[in-house]
Amino acid sequence: MSDNVKLYRRIADTVADAIEAGQYKLGDRLPTERELAEQFGVSRPTLREAMIALEMLGMIEARHGLGIYVTGAVRPVAPSPDMDFEIGAFELIEARRLFEGEAAALAATSITDEQIAELEGLLQRMHEEEEEHGGEAADRDFHMIIARATGNGAIIATIENLWDWRNRSPLARNILTRARGMGLEPRIVEHRRVVEALKARDPAAARQAMRDHLERVIDHLLHATETEAVQKAQQETKARRNAIAKRVAI
Repeated sequence: MSDNVKLYRRIADTVADAIEAGQYKLGDRLPTERELAEQFGVSRPTLREAMIALEMLGMIEARHGLGIYVTGAVRPVAPSPDMDFEIGAFELIEARRLFEGEAAALAATSITDEQIAELEGLLQRMHEEEEEHGGEAADRDFHMIIARATGNGAIIATIENLWDWRNRSPLARNILTRARGMGLEPRIVEHRRVVEALKARDPAAARQAMRDHLERVIDHLLHATETEAVQKAQQETKARRNAIAKRVAI
């Protein structure tokens, strides 16, 4: 496989090949996520991204408390060459953690009082928009102000492009939509720590505050994709109980 294929795609393709070859048949349970992550030598976010990609193809289904089951014997369509450049939500956040952590450190050395005031205003916007919109627009504006505070056009363009991939990539959209459904919102307390470090003109503290914030976003994405399965199982259990109750009442 081409070296430019993303790691999660390599894993997804390997598992899909095994399914199509009959190593795993319809209804079979795959190894656990932990076992697969150890087998491939990857992190949980990378493995989770691969499994969600296969779910989107209809080849597997994660059943809470039971495991991951094969639901489709073949890929529905031949992969497009463009899929090699598909970027998942975990990949995006990991890249943002790297670039935006360093951007925050650089911004701490050059940010203006006016930009600090803008960030303070965006914290208030996040709070006000939290219930209705989740504060996503304010969240993006917040991070882009920090990028612009670096005064480096390449950094600004890179961070803006990473944000744009959230909407361009179907896999990223899928995962982030699941997370929003589970309450992924801008974390105002974490953003406040970033602002305080920038106000102190402390590069090391700004870097760490930004990296901590985005690490928690990764944790939430993992939790959200697990919790969705939990809720689905709870809904199915409730439906079965209701059906039993109706039969008993007759």
